[in-house]
Amino acid sequence: MNRKKGEFIIPVTGDTGSTPYTPFLVVGSGIAGLYTALKLAETGEVTLVTKETLVESTTAYAQGGIAAALNPGDSPNLHFDDTIKAGAGLCLSKAVRILVQEGMERVKELLDLGVPFDRRDGGPAFTREAAHSRRRILHADGDATGREISRVLMELVTRNPRIKVEEKVFAAALLTGSAGCRGIFTVRKNGAPQALLAGATILATGGCGQIYSATTNPAVATGDGMAMAYRAGAPLADMEFMQFHPTVLYFPPAPRFLISESVRGEGGILLSKEGTRFMPDYHPQAELAPRDIVARAVHHELQKSGSECVYLDLSAIAPSRIKNRFPNIYETCRDFGLDITKDPVPVTPAAHYMMGGVFTDFHGRTGVPHLFSCGEAANPGVHGANRLASNSLLEGLVFGHRIYRYLQKHPPAPFSQRRLHAVLVGETDPSCSRKEHQVLQNLMHTEMGIIRTGQGLAHAGRVLSPASILSAPVFDRGYLELQNMRLVARLMIRGALLRTESRGSHYRSDYPQTDPNWAKRIFLHPNHYKLFPSEKESFWTWEKNKGR
Repeated sequence: MNRKKGEFIIPVTGDTGSTPYTPFLVVGSGIAGLYTALKLAETGEVTLVTKETLVESTTAYAQGGIAAALNPGDSPNLHFDDTIKAGAGLCLSKAVRILVQEGMERVKELLDLGVPFDRRDGGPAFTREAAHSRRRILHADGDATGREISRVLMELVTRNPRIKVEEKVFAAALLTGSAGCRGIFTVRKNGAPQALLAGATILATGGCGQIYSATTNPAVATGDGMAMAYRAGAPLADMEFMQFHPTVLYFPPAPRFLISESVRGEGGILLSKEGTRFMPDYHPQAELAPRDIVARAVHHELQKSGSECVYLDLSAIAPSRIKNRFPNIYETCRDFGLDITKDPVPVTPAAHYMMGGVFTDFHGRTGVPHLFSCGEAANPGVHGANRLASNSLLEGLVFGHRIYRYLQKHPPAPFSQRRLHAVLVGETDPSCSRKEHQVLQNLMHTEMGIIRTGQGLAHAGRVLSPASILSAPVFDRGYLELQNMRLVARLMIRGALLRTESRGSHYRSDYPQTDPNWAKRIFLHPNHYKLFPSEKESFWTWEKNKGR
């Protein structure tokens, strides 16, 4: 394998006698990783690797809930229609149909597993969020749905004798060879490198919000799975579509903190600096318009007024209801001296969710044999250009289950490959990693944010051009995370430059209209890119995937 600029090719011997081996390897400990590991344990031995502790994942910070058409008067067809509309013409309808139909069974399974969803009148309590035509969002502990789902799944995973959990282990690269992916190359917490062989590898590594200076994502969201998959030859899709959440607490010195969309679903309204409600001027659904529209409206109001924030007014919601329905938001704000039962909440938009990711089929298969992906790291075509609120937790369950079903029917063949390699990258000076990260975050916030221009995107691409700096690889997690973020940022910029229109969360002021000719998905491959009509599935006849 030829070395590219800034890359280091590390040879690995695929000897299961001397190198740890597992039939099923799951990377990541959010809902997608935990649930997939739990299901695969019904089939064989599983190793789950996470770079922090099991507790630390984007799922644990998810407030709003999980969407499923279980409420009387709702239906999968209505959920399907809402998802398709929010996706702005780029959802793959078959993927959405799978999501809304199978999602009901997956949520029922969570109930059976003991997830304590909030209840009302003898059944689950449902709320409504933006762009949903019905109240179909199940929630737990008011506004701590992700935390409660994670807690239950973690307990089940840690008690399962067929699942080995390895914490503080960073997946630095995929191990690949002529037969595809055969595990990962890790950096342990003491900085020691180690290979881990696997029959099937599942990337459930989450998103990449740490690319931005203002984000709702935790520090672990550095795009590792997307970067590893791309370097191994798996195409990524729809990387230009980063969703910005419109209501994130702006109350220095308090950290950025998500104010759930459910607050608007329960009656919260957005006010300008002058105290004027503005969302009805932007969309008939006002505060319940799709997220991209609300985020751009808030951005426009901030530019117009020169203010640092707008305000979310909860006065239409009874104080007792606020405390009971949003206990974590209420208590967090109170800890910083803000009483949301009396005072409007200062908010701004922030990077929240990556709609793009590792392209997969409906069984979680990627463009590299034996490599699978699910959750925010993956892109099976569900979200299109703009994710419908509370579909993300559901996606992790549905496609994690589909990976399990596929591997149950097609178990990994006996491991026989002996010659493998891992690709590590060294583009920047290790002594400047913190500074380089800040440069990246500010650059992406400015040029790849809510409003973009071709000139700004081209500038950002030049600044982030890869350079070969080091003569030997660095086995340091923080440094390697930065290299991953730089690569993912370049791919996002590349997609945004190619898409000469505005659609969903991608808005270019130099191409402000949605172009029907751009109802296409952009697939980025290490050596080229391809455009496919949003509903076309023939991508799976492309190159390596043919005949699989």
